[in-house]
Amino acid sequence: MKVINKFILLTFLSLFAAFSAFAQSGGSPSTSEQAELVSEFEVNGLKVLVKRRPNAPTVAAGLFIRGGARNITDKDAGIEQLMLSSATEGSKKFPRETVRREISRTGSSIGATAGKDYSVVSMAVTRTNFDRLWEVFADLAMNPTFSTEAIDYSRAQLLTGLREQETDNDNFLKILQDRVVYANHPYANEVGGTIDNITRFTAKDLSDYHKKTMQTSQLLLVLVGDLDEKDIQKKVAATLGKLPKGNYKETAYPALDFSKPTLDITTRTLPTNYVQGVFNAPSLNHPDYYAMRIAVTILQSLVYNEVRVQRQLSYAPNAELASNVSNTGNIYVTAVDANQSIDVMLDQINNLKMGNLSPGRELSDETIESIAGFFLTNYYVEQQTNISQVGELAKYELIGGGWRNSFEFLPRVRQVKSADVKMVANKYMKNLRFVVIGNPSAIKREIFVRN
Repeated sequence: MKVINKFILLTFLSLFAAFSAFAQSGGSPSTSEQAELVSEFEVNGLKVLVKRRPNAPTVAAGLFIRGGARNITDKDAGIEQLMLSSATEGSKKFPRETVRREISRTGSSIGATAGKDYSVVSMAVTRTNFDRLWEVFADLAMNPTFSTEAIDYSRAQLLTGLREQETDNDNFLKILQDRVVYANHPYANEVGGTIDNITRFTAKDLSDYHKKTMQTSQLLLVLVGDLDEKDIQKKVAATLGKLPKGNYKETAYPALDFSKPTLDITTRTLPTNYVQGVFNAPSLNHPDYYAMRIAVTILQSLVYNEVRVQRQLSYAPNAELASNVSNTGNIYVTAVDANQSIDVMLDQINNLKMGNLSPGRELSDETIESIAGFFLTNYYVEQQTNISQVGELAKYELIGGGWRNSFEFLPRVRQVKSADVKMVANKYMKNLRFVVIGNPSAIKREIFVRN
């Protein structure tokens, strides 16, 4: 094996230098200082988080629905996505054309997305136009009309996406992976829906589902901007706080099955093979998560260096860590010689388990510290917009053990040691479940299931 890519290592080291200088200059606000910017209160069971950003020219908000894939079955998969998409098209007070006119006039946006763990209706607007768009946003969430025009428009958009999702090999690979890894798990329910389901849902179906889910005990509201807490309390009390409280209780997910390695191959005549191997991973609220973030970042560098730089087997080998409640990590490659590529990638996992970056070069605490600088840079780049901060606060509140943990990310990453990285690599990066799209006769099974 070759020495780890010098460019990547130097990048980590330079970022660490920047990180140290930044921290010493006092430029990074402390966890307590950041938490003080957030107000937390309830209105009729609706939990509200408001993060103040003085002088910010824009405001972002998200109304989150708890539950995700647990809210649906295979028979109504996609109903939450179609309900939310249709709801944002028009309400009793603001018909479809009025909504579009207000969004255009104010240069704002309103959208909706369903996810595995939670869904959201979001908005972004200038501070000057916030009061007006809040009226629109709240009424869309509370009193959608589910008009034929709104449903047909949303249905057509979703169906177009569903019909095209298997034409892209990378997307199809993810679909196949989900079917294998999430068998007998709520994540097996397609939150984006199926063609049959999206085609048959009626206005009554959507209205009934809206009434069932729009209860304050199932919702979370997050706002970020130059906002006054008392003003927001009044706005919420006059609108979303009037929704029925309900008695929503969250249920736990079953464990994913990584008891043995598996290989599933889907035949397609392609010039290359598409491969993804999935492994178990700690969730966002687990103590191991921070070491795992470091471990996967190192693995990403190792596979890139060995598969692309040293051997030119693939243009874009990768390793990633998701951020779901039932969490996973993966290695990915598209290659003509999938056998050699995966053999090399699994070798890198084994190296990581032993604490080796290359022959004669051990993983050290200094290397870990350098990567902390990389996370510092990414963290602040990703948190520049209000809408990204809304998403971060909500993610930690809903699945990460509480919103305050969103400000603990960098301190906890900095506490990770090389022994922690070796520990999580050994604990989680095993019994990979591989999915392949390509030529079955070109795949040697013994390579893929060797660990």
